[in-house]
Amino acid sequence: MSKPYTQTFTAEARHIDEMGHVNNSVWVQWIQDMATAHWNAVADPAHVEEFIWLVVRHEIDYRGNIAEGESVKGETWIEGGGRGAKSIRRVDFRDSSGKVIVSAATTWAMLNRETQRLARVRPEVIGPFLISKGEK
Repeated sequence: MSKPYTQTFTAEARHIDEMGHVNNSVWVQWIQDMATAHWNAVADPAHVEEFIWLVVRHEIDYRGNIAEGESVKGETWIEGGGRGAKSIRRVDFRDSSGKVIVSAATTWAMLNRETQRLARVRPEVIGPFLISKGEK
């Protein structure tokens, strides 16, 4: 089992919408950026070469937001093993007080990079990313 992967994001002027805070589409981009960075940092290089992940579903709860110049700490992890060619990635974004302001469960499908066909998520591929509910 591993620890959640963390990354800090700071809201820039280009991230801000007409409501004066980070646009929802930016949160989705940050989720994808963090998932990709986690894969590249932790996965076996042979697996990175063989497989690619695609999002098939985002489920996001927005409980707060940040303004330009403010930062959030993102944490991501995978609970549970693969389900066929899919796995569910969890993401929490915490504001400077430590409060979770955005929480997501994203479903990703693993494809063979060469054939672009779905590939079953094997234990050795997903193992380095797993965290049990009580462990986080």
